[in-house]
Amino acid sequence: MSQQTVDNPFFARFWTMLSAHESEAMRRLRRENLAGLHGRVLEVGAGTGTNFEFYPDTVTEVVALEPETRLAPLAERAAAAARIPVTVIESTVETMPATEPFDAVVCSLVLCSVADPDGVLRQLKSVLKPGGELRYFEHIAEGGWRGQVQRVADATIWPRFAGNCHTHRDTERAISGAGFVIATARREAQFPAWVPLPVHEVALGRATKN
Repeated sequence: MSQQTVDNPFFARFWTMLSAHESEAMRRLRRENLAGLHGRVLEVGAGTGTNFEFYPDTVTEVVALEPETRLAPLAERAAAAARIPVTVIESTVETMPATEPFDAVVCSLVLCSVADPDGVLRQLKSVLKPGGELRYFEHIAEGGWRGQVQRVADATIWPRFAGNCHTHRDTERAISGAGFVIATARREAQFPAWVPLPVHEVALGRATKN
């Protein structure tokens, strides 16, 4: 049975500090990922609520899931200051309460950290209306020497350090495998090419439910 909440004190402190000092480039990617959304939106892994300020006025409601018990209160604080209605629920996707279908689902740097990405994507598809969108902004598997760095990082310290983040996941293949149709997709580097971090590149895209 899946856990409803998570308590990882080190990661919660690290992510709180990181999200409070995001670069303008990261904020631009968040804004781009949410542009044009409308109606009722499910956000998975809200963190400290960093996305909330970037939702357009055409969104009527956001239901935001955040299972980390030390991050959820920060997300609730951000929700209270948001321009649109945001409800934060301390829950994983796997244990989220039953709900009416959504117009869109938003995943920002979260599919790398779930235990069963294929299962989570199938569940997200099931809560979308026909024609609904999945908006994703995710770490992505790379090739060459950096792919080797990712494999080593994922097999050793990185998931423990970074809240179960696995950097060498072929997330876009998983999205397609769950039955979504990817409409737009691009990749963008977060750091200079010489920086030997496993989270060098992110994928940004839109996928639809048939």
